[in-house]
Parts: sequence; structure tokens; C-alpha cells
Amino acid sequence: QVQLVQSGGGSVHAGGSLRLSCAASGFTYSSPYMAWFRQAPGKDREGVAVIYTGGGTTYYTDSVKGRFTIPQDNAKNTVYLQMNSLKAEDTAMYYCAAGVFTDRGGRWSANYWGQGTQVTVSS
Repeated sequence: QVQLVQSGGGSVHAGGSLRLSCAASGFTYSSPYMAWFRQAPGKDREGVAVIYTGGGTTYYTDSVKGRFTIPQDNAKNTVYLQMNSLKAEDTAMYYCAAGVFTDRGGRWSANYWGQGTQVTVSS
């Protein structure tokens, strides 16, 4: 049984930094991609960052490029989301995900989800 346990998040002023953590267990690696998604009130869920856990290749949505990174610690089975230069528009519920794939519309989606953690950025 796949489990994703998130930690981190909270509130910060614009320009600040936060780090989210996602500890994974019970993996079969049917898809060796993990990711972070976010959903703001009234908006669709958005894929923010993806990592290929086998080799470390990363992908980012345009709005976070240069500000967010998705490092991993394979020894701890943990993926992080390091968020720098945060903006008010980054405010959302953030979800860790595993078994990531692209759907018919070319959007990122996933088979397994963490419990979510709120990130609030005040301007």
C-alpha cells in the first residue's frame, strides 16, 4: 500500500521561502515519477514540479521555473519542494503525488496522493 506523508508548509510573506517534504513508502515504482501539485480556491489542480526518481530529471511549470526545485533523498524515500521567492499567487493547497503520468490532455496527473498541506503567501 502506497503511503505519502507530507510535512512543512505554513504562512510566509512574499519573497520568503518554504520547504515541503513528502515521505513515501509501499512503492512498486510502476511509474518512477513523483510530483508536487497545487490547487488554489476556485482553480483547477496544477502540476508544479515533477522528478524522475530513477535519474533525477526534473520538470517545472512555467510559473515556478527559477524559484522552485524538487530535490530528492533516495536514502530516506523523500521528495521535497523547495520554494523560494514566493508570491501571493503561490498560495494554494499543495499535494505530493506518486505514480505520475500525463493524461489524454497532456496534463500531469497521478495515481497516489499525499494528504495536502496549505501554503499561504501574504503580499
